[in-house]
Amino acid sequence: MGFAARIALLVLLTAELMDILDQSVVLTALPAIQETTGAGPDTLQWLTTGYSLPVAIGLITGGRLGDLYGRRRLLLMGAVVFTTASLLCGLAAGPGVLIGARALQGIGVALMIPQILASLHVTLEGKNRSRAFGLYGAVLSIANVLGPVMGGLLTEADFFGLSWRPIFLINVPAGLAVILLGRRFIPESTAKKADRLDLTGVLLSVLAIIMIVFPLSEGHVHHWPLWCFALLASGGLVLGAFVRQQQRKQGNAPLLPLPLFRGRQFSGGTAAQFVHGLLCGLFFMTWTLYLQRGLGMSPVEAAIAFVLLSVGELAGATIAAKSAGRFARRLPQTGTLITIAAMGGYGLQIAADQASLTLLGMAAPVVLIGFGLGMVSGPLADMTLARVPHEDAGAASGLFNTAMHLGIALGTALTALAFFATTNGSPDAALNRDAFRTVLWWVTSLLALMWALMFCLPKQAGDQAD
Repeated sequence: MGFAARIALLVLLTAELMDILDQSVVLTALPAIQETTGAGPDTLQWLTTGYSLPVAIGLITGGRLGDLYGRRRLLLMGAVVFTTASLLCGLAAGPGVLIGARALQGIGVALMIPQILASLHVTLEGKNRSRAFGLYGAVLSIANVLGPVMGGLLTEADFFGLSWRPIFLINVPAGLAVILLGRRFIPESTAKKADRLDLTGVLLSVLAIIMIVFPLSEGHVHHWPLWCFALLASGGLVLGAFVRQQQRKQGNAPLLPLPLFRGRQFSGGTAAQFVHGLLCGLFFMTWTLYLQRGLGMSPVEAAIAFVLLSVGELAGATIAAKSAGRFARRLPQTGTLITIAAMGGYGLQIAADQASLTLLGMAAPVVLIGFGLGMVSGPLADMTLARVPHEDAGAASGLFNTAMHLGIALGTALTALAFFATTNGSPDAALNRDAFRTVLWWVTSLLALMWALMFCLPKQAGDQAD
């Protein structure tokens, strides 16, 4: 890989890092934001929903726009929007402006993120491509865990008396670097046949995703009123209308190329990515509550637990990157089995030690959980997109990322059934420990399902060539 290609890869991974960090960096800063802006509990919820909803809505459309009008162009446009919105977040004096700026961040991400996997897919080949996807997985894994840690540290440091604001302002120099270096080093790529955007498909897909993601994100906050289920059912109907409309558009510039799903490699890999998001949404939220309520840890101690997980993820992702696709589906399946075993060991440890479990005592299973998960993300993305035609790379990338976001939304919603049904919101330590043990059974079952779906991926490394 030459110098220019290395810089381009660094820029793409930096863009991915900004997105994933901003999904979670706000979580540990919420108390400080509430104190300085006077935001209420419902408003705080929208600091996360206001970001994630535009992302989920716009990923498929953003990916297709990259196919039609240039993937580098859309990535740079998204980076400009995201960087500007981050500056507005850091300068916001009240909760209304902050929520609006967070939504603008989400729009920028929806334009920017699909271009990352698509650009890796169309510009790299062979071992360089697999190594790049391995590094992508490493960034994804580490950023997911380090977001809350970085948010807590930056807020606690209170640089220049800015309290929580640096968690957003740090994106400004990073975003400018992506814009300037991306324009210079990332090669432009488009579909060979650039047709007009399918506006009807855009409208139907946006409506369907709003009707599905919004109630999943808000339902547990409002104790699942009837309107949540009505919206979900309506979203399913609109989704069916979207699929029928796309079937009629095939061969006439559809938003979503449905022939992608004829190959088990793409359909199975995307389904595995959805399950991956599902188990992450369920595990990470409840794990935080278990550490602090079930074991009485401070936020700093809980952050250290996340660091232990990230160390394991870094090691697993490094192995995935160095293997460069040589083991095909065996690599992510092995990582999944390691995670299942570690989850089982962690559950037994929780049952045996109860309230006396310490950070040092849980270090081994936590690091192993991270190690196994770190072996999944990069190879899964690599093999899922391997046979996608270059002209559909953006649309496929957008759909793959949407599967993760929908999975996280549904996983978060499942906490009401898997965790809060036992605790009923109580801070009682014993109840929270019992509830988390139940969650581990759910997560283990989802890991087994993800492992089974990976049989749709190539068995031999040579099978994944374009």
